[in-house]
Amino acid sequence: MIPLASIIDAFVGAFDFILHQREAVTGGVQVGGPEYIWTFARTQLEVSAVALAGALAVALPVGLVLGHIGKGEFFAVGFGNAGRAVPEIAVVFLLASLIGIGLGNVALALGILGLPPILTNTFVAMRQVDRTTVDAAEGMGMRPWEVILRVELPLAAPTIMAGIRTAAINIFATATIASFVGLSTLGDFITNRSVYGDDGVLAGAIVIAVLAALIELTLAGVQWLVTPRGVKLQRVTRSA
Repeated sequence: MIPLASIIDAFVGAFDFILHQREAVTGGVQVGGPEYIWTFARTQLEVSAVALAGALAVALPVGLVLGHIGKGEFFAVGFGNAGRAVPEIAVVFLLASLIGIGLGNVALALGILGLPPILTNTFVAMRQVDRTTVDAAEGMGMRPWEVILRVELPLAAPTIMAGIRTAAINIFATATIASFVGLSTLGDFITNRSVYGDDGVLAGAIVIAVLAALIELTLAGVQWLVTPRGVKLQRVTRSA
């Protein structure tokens, strides 16, 4: 059992690393402090945002169209299941070795990891929309793209957002290992104990966890905002 005092001391040291600069374990340079840590955090957030945007640009339209026409279930669901089985670090290392390092290249690798949950959830969400509602919209003379954007997409939004939230967290968490392929993210603190010490390792883990929680809460708020009021009332009625 680790003494409680040791755990408290470790967290005190980690928060001191986050809030104040200090000399590196190897000496010669100043590390730690909000500005220093923000440089790494910003890079991780940037590469994650680019990767998520790329995944959305590819997977969302495909899922919407396949879900609307009711075809491609094997591809959409199978691709999602296969994607979950692929080791994230293997994808990052493979693409880094093939196309090189850099924010754009790492974002491409991370974006691939975000495709499966977005595609699968979008397809499933579209197929779960009440068919009578879709038939009524088509009977009113709506064009296919109008049915998708004005009827199916709003009703499917909660499930689609659940997939986006999963993709966002997967991408951000995996971006931590980008430090292994030359992109300085918060993973640097965890992998370079000899430079940052134990305080730096724990500080990096804390910042990653806090940012991941903020991303999740932000997207949960977006999900609530884009969910139609009728769907919210339906859920409340069912849970009552």
